[in-house]
Amino acid sequence: MPRRSRLYRTESIVLRHHDLGEADRIIVLFTPGYGKLRALAKGVRRPLSKKSGHVELFTRSDLLVAKGRDLDIITQAETIDAYPRLRQDLDRLGQAAYVIELVDRFGVQEADSQALYQLATHTLERLDREAETAASLRYFQVRLLDLSGYRPELHRCVNCLEAAQPQDQFFSANEGGLLCPNCGPRDPYARALSLGALKVLRHYQRNGYPEASRPRVSGNVALEIEVLMESYLNHLVERDLRVPAFVRQVRRVREAG
Repeated sequence: MPRRSRLYRTESIVLRHHDLGEADRIIVLFTPGYGKLRALAKGVRRPLSKKSGHVELFTRSDLLVAKGRDLDIITQAETIDAYPRLRQDLDRLGQAAYVIELVDRFGVQEADSQALYQLATHTLERLDREAETAASLRYFQVRLLDLSGYRPELHRCVNCLEAAQPQDQFFSANEGGLLCPNCGPRDPYARALSLGALKVLRHYQRNGYPEASRPRVSGNVALEIEVLMESYLNHLVERDLRVPAFVRQVRRVREAG
């Protein structure tokens, strides 16, 4: 990771922020070269602030930052992509918020994060622009696990090490992978995993997004993968992620209407 100079320029995605004093705001950023950073945006809450529209949640911006003793200070900000469609559609907004929450949980402070930054920005672009967004979110989850060192074992039983046969299996979040039909029932926390869902997850692991997103995924398999991935990610961060509950609520309201 390159050392930050006294004045440095970086791209960033805004993960979250909180107000400070009457006009300032502390911004939590995710950057390609330095990972997660906390920086101060002075006067950003004033109506005429030149920085105010450029450091909003989800926004991808080009920043000029002065290194500080306790907090770095954002001196200039210019929007690269505000992802406007995300802010006009609750489904897309919820999915984008989930991406941001996962980046916030798995991103590392002051560490080179080029691959995860690229994955996050590409995913936000797809959520903003593509007609169908479910594949983008599933692909993001699978790749995030790869980049974070938590790639699940999907080709052999993590207990007996036997190669997985083309049949329904089990998945253990505790063990980080498959359990075969013999070993799975012995684990009270293992989840059933259908062969269809297993094939989709393997396909995402071995392909880039253009190829991974081609096959159509049935509603039942999509829901199965959603539940499994949420359970595994919750296990890894050792708490329930907040956004999935919001996404489900939005879905229920839409389906009821």
